[in-house]
Amino acid sequence: MTPDTLGPLSRPVPLHTITPAGVTMTVVATAPERDALAADLDLPALHALEGRFRLVGDPDRIRVTGTVTAQLDRLCVVTLEPFTTSLSEEVEVEFKAPDRRRSGREIDVDPDEVPVDELLGDRIDLGTITSEFLALGLDPYPKKPGVAFEPPAEPAASDSPFARLASLRPDETKT
Repeated sequence: MTPDTLGPLSRPVPLHTITPAGVTMTVVATAPERDALAADLDLPALHALEGRFRLVGDPDRIRVTGTVTAQLDRLCVVTLEPFTTSLSEEVEVEFKAPDRRRSGREIDVDPDEVPVDELLGDRIDLGTITSEFLALGLDPYPKKPGVAFEPPAEPAASDSPFARLASLRPDETKT
């Protein structure tokens, strides 16, 4: 995570401050940061955003666990009305120093393992992690509580445009 990839919420943590015993850190987004994230994520409003993290490791490998919570407004996909909701997303990410010896070789992936990201530079940005897990936790089709989608009634076969066109066609059995 380098300075040119930082978004509206940035809380860089130098790698040398992370110990094997672990450190606990909290990210609380300010009003301007929340406004910028709401605009980026096309949200009507982002009232609160907080990330609570535990970082454990050394400069070569770091494990980040925690929770991202938010209070936000969404637009209901059924009624198009805004509503306020909350979000809580669990965080579990591992970072490791790049392995220079592996370039060009195949990588075995275990689906049960936590994916490991490469460390870029000399810090981890907890603001970026908070923003990413907020985005991952958003329901792509938010519905206001108590609202259900009711599909429109199926038109009767005689009401379809094709049925009407067929009625205009000359009757072939009369000739």
